[in-house]
Amino acid sequence: MANKTAGGNNAFHNFNNDFAHIQDPNERRRLALAEIDKAPFGWYHVRAVLVAGTGFFTDSYDIFCVSLLCIMLGIVYKHDNKGVLLTPQDTAIKLSTSAGTVIGQVGFGALADIVGRKKMYGLELILIIVATLAQSLTGPGPGTSIVGLIIFWRVLMGIGIGGDYPLSSIITSEFATTKWRGAMMAAVFSMQGFGQLGGALVMLCLTAGFKDTLIQTAATPKPNATTAFQNCDGDCAVAVDKMWRALIGIGIVPAAIALYYRLTIPETPRYTFDVARDIEKANADTEKYLSGKHGEGHPDEIQAVTARQAGEAQLEIPKASWKDFFSFYGKIRNGKILFGTAMSWLLLDVAFYGLGLNTSTVLQAIGYGGGKTVYNQFYNLAAGNAILTCAGAIPGYWLAVFTIDTVGRKPLQLVGFTFLTILFIVWGFAYHKLSSHAMLGIYVLIQLFFNWGPNTTTFIVPGECFPTRYRSTSHGISAGSGKIGSIIAQGAISPLRTRGATADNKNPWLNHVMQIFSAFMFAGIFTTLLIPETKRRTLEDLAMDWDMGGESITGAPVASKAADAGSDENENKAL
Repeated sequence: MANKTAGGNNAFHNFNNDFAHIQDPNERRRLALAEIDKAPFGWYHVRAVLVAGTGFFTDSYDIFCVSLLCIMLGIVYKHDNKGVLLTPQDTAIKLSTSAGTVIGQVGFGALADIVGRKKMYGLELILIIVATLAQSLTGPGPGTSIVGLIIFWRVLMGIGIGGDYPLSSIITSEFATTKWRGAMMAAVFSMQGFGQLGGALVMLCLTAGFKDTLIQTAATPKPNATTAFQNCDGDCAVAVDKMWRALIGIGIVPAAIALYYRLTIPETPRYTFDVARDIEKANADTEKYLSGKHGEGHPDEIQAVTARQAGEAQLEIPKASWKDFFSFYGKIRNGKILFGTAMSWLLLDVAFYGLGLNTSTVLQAIGYGGGKTVYNQFYNLAAGNAILTCAGAIPGYWLAVFTIDTVGRKPLQLVGFTFLTILFIVWGFAYHKLSSHAMLGIYVLIQLFFNWGPNTTTFIVPGECFPTRYRSTSHGISAGSGKIGSIIAQGAISPLRTRGATADNKNPWLNHVMQIFSAFMFAGIFTTLLIPETKRRTLEDLAMDWDMGGESITGAPVASKAADAGSDENENKAL
């Protein structure tokens, strides 16, 4: 058989089909996937991580930038409210992306299982690019509100960001070598840390670029201006308007660079085998990826059609359908794992996104809180966040990268939730006795254990443990649950901190909010017990843990480990 391979680029790879002579499609599937599982770690793995990590860089960049965006929109458009957005406006802008993300995670996750990973990968990045560019060019009109327009585009951007979660996770998982699959997926997710740092550095550069305008305006106080933000009008307001547009717009640069590679990746061989059931195409794509080049394999068309017809009948893999989906997860053994991954992510994100409530206190502790002028406030906010990111978040992400394949996912998640429970209890119950420097230490430790623990593992495990035909949908459901947790934190729990507020104490309930977060972390310990350990096990081996209802996932004579356990019990009873 002659396999034609043409085109491609340097993120995925190309070589001829070694298994064309094997007639049994189940055996060819096993051999082809084994080639991916045992492949030595190479530069093509690094390039795949960089391409997949772009979406997470953009996501995290946006999370950092949205707070600055709200501040700058208030300065430019809300001089009638002391240069600050109204609280409902501020909350709506911040929640709009999370709301869109939930839609994108579930929607793109399901579509990637229905039409394929390749057909969806890149579309979410195009949506992010278009929505981000539209935001940066948005302006108010006589019949429109700038806040409303920003919310609209941020919902669309959130849908794109949400789609990136299941797609980048499962594509990395299905192409990764078994030995270092966890490290590759963790490295993709660790781009969030660099996204936070990138946003801070861009803001620092913009602040330095408009320094003279920001300082000169502050030197001439305006009548009736009671705050630095309200004093920023004229040239200062124009400068701030340019700054927020540039800050948001620059976020599309890494996305635009990665777009070509995403649009030209091959379909993952596991999807092609298990869902599309195209053996010839799957083998060609497998070998193209492993050869060191990017793009799709092109098998002989006549041979491919013949093999596809034979594979439909011979491949012993259950077909996906909505009926099968609900039947599959209706079994307690299967449903509890999905519940475990989804609830662990939800519980985590409640505290993860709520942690930002303490950022201002921590910045005060390191001398980067507030400022007398707009310039000082922008500079301190950007520089302070860059310091905090480098102190806790980035080290946590990379400790996870280096330990996830040796320590394991489940131990890291259990230990992480345990330490986070303790840290939030200390912060909540000893809040009024802690010095600002003690709060700084706790904040950095919490960031460390978030990322060297459940924040990373809740992303990785759903991309590994589910069967191919529902892997993307299940990851999307898990990730969507996490974003619902972030909405709960920002929309329901965060407002509690101002309960009973006075002029002298604006956040009297902040200590109780930390206590609430400790309860969520404690609950995460128990949901972690529901998930499997996936360290250095092939995806096919993991799939055999499920109750397949008597069907074979790999063509092996044994249906599943669950079925084995049941048959052993029956034999013992018979004896």
